[in-house]
Amino acid sequence: MEEGARHRNNTEKKHRSGGESDASSEAGSGGGGVALKKEIGLVSACGIIVGNIIGSGIFVSPKGVLENAGSVGLALIVWIVTGFITVVGALCYAELGVTIPKSGGDYSYVKDIFGGLAGFLRLWIAVLVIYPTNQAVIALTFSNYVLQPLFPTCFPPESGLRLLAAICLLLLTWVNCSSVRWATRVQDIFTAGKLLALALIIIMGIVQICKGEYFWLEPKNAFENFQEPDIGLVALAFLQGSFAYGGWNFLNYVTEELVDPYKNLPRAIFISIPLVTFVYVFANVAYVTAMSPQELLASNAVAVTFGEKLLGVMAWIMPISVALSTFGGVNGSLFTSSRLFFAGAREGHLPSVLAMIHVKRCTPIPALLFTCISTLLMLVTSDMYTLINYVGFINYLFYGVTVAGQIVLRWKKPDIPRPIKINLLFPIIYLLFWAFLLVFSLWSEPVVCGIGLAIMLTGVPVYFLGVYWQHKPKCFSDFIELLTLVSQKMCVVVYPEVERGSGTEEANEDMEEQQQPMYQPTPTKDKDVAGQAQP
Repeated sequence: MEEGARHRNNTEKKHRSGGESDASSEAGSGGGGVALKKEIGLVSACGIIVGNIIGSGIFVSPKGVLENAGSVGLALIVWIVTGFITVVGALCYAELGVTIPKSGGDYSYVKDIFGGLAGFLRLWIAVLVIYPTNQAVIALTFSNYVLQPLFPTCFPPESGLRLLAAICLLLLTWVNCSSVRWATRVQDIFTAGKLLALALIIIMGIVQICKGEYFWLEPKNAFENFQEPDIGLVALAFLQGSFAYGGWNFLNYVTEELVDPYKNLPRAIFISIPLVTFVYVFANVAYVTAMSPQELLASNAVAVTFGEKLLGVMAWIMPISVALSTFGGVNGSLFTSSRLFFAGAREGHLPSVLAMIHVKRCTPIPALLFTCISTLLMLVTSDMYTLINYVGFINYLFYGVTVAGQIVLRWKKPDIPRPIKINLLFPIIYLLFWAFLLVFSLWSEPVVCGIGLAIMLTGVPVYFLGVYWQHKPKCFSDFIELLTLVSQKMCVVVYPEVERGSGTEEANEDMEEQQQPMYQPTPTKDKDVAGQAQP
């Protein structure tokens, strides 16, 4: 195994020397090398969480939540409870994030606590299902809200939805490949658009309540069931609600780029998630002041229908605002996915080219292109509710595994430094809710959940063949090396690092500090492979 690891190390050195010799003049002779910079402050951290959570879910999932809950009152309870559970899960991730201060989020935590195979399966399902599906759903929602005004009496054609979603993905991939600054500017602008849309919905809801339009908020009407109560369907309602809160853990993916992560990571969580919960609950209250449950379920674009009923000639504001929101959601997802792929490739669990960034733009072009292609493949179907079920089930599966890892780490390593240490009651509460969702999701939608599990398990042979097996045929290693070199030259990318001796001594010391986590994981069988991508 050590001999194989040394061979891969030597291969990587060739890639480094080859790529960097070509790029040395471009990167600059006096700089400290090409690297992802540590410059995300508290405000930007809050923007990442809020911007990634508020994507399409609040504009799409109200329909799915209400349909499965069976009454307005229970649907609102689902939104409130889901927000509370999200806060509990975020607190667990906050402790893990400052105990294991590495980028990659739950992938890094699962790998360090449970070993290489468990971490790889988390990364595998994120690469194949979670990120592409999430981005496909948001892009399809963007298409739906843009095209809905053009088809007032019918649903937009599916071919049109898929084509516009593909254009959205290609455009934002180009922006993210071109410049980190452009990507963050796009995120700022479109986050403001989505907050404006939700503020408008909430204000109109308050106006409706002041006018006495709160029939469906009165207890006797709110809990009037329009279908037979079913605990399995209630579980699916929670799953739909969880999609709307998806993205609460994305800041953990960029921990190494946070300024003072021990303070800013928990602070951003404490600020952002309660804010989002407040906005979500009151947006749903506003919806039922203008629409009956039947009208809401009949709408394929809930926020547009809301605007048509209350805004009159200004109803065009709502679909534009929602389109801005979902467009920014795709951008934020593309931005964070590249960091997850960077962490996986650095650990030797993904092709090494995905850990490279452009020599001038400092953007992870190979990872972004890979994400874009996999998302385009997901656009074969435009049934976003099936896609939401896939994402929700698999996400909750690994959320629970990660939180369980927090308890395991407390037992295995009780004395390691923990800047944040929460009561164990919090992970227990989260795990009980997690088990409830898994059991009844499997019972209610066995085919959907089974397909998700089957996709995840396809990663087992891939792990043993691609990661665990060291002594691969030389022709295969040569082919991978050639493919990596060709990809480097086509994308003009190199491994991010600080070049020793070319920068200041202070910069080198800062880099060393960033690479020394407070928690050192127990070595696993694939540790030699995992370490091969470390500079």
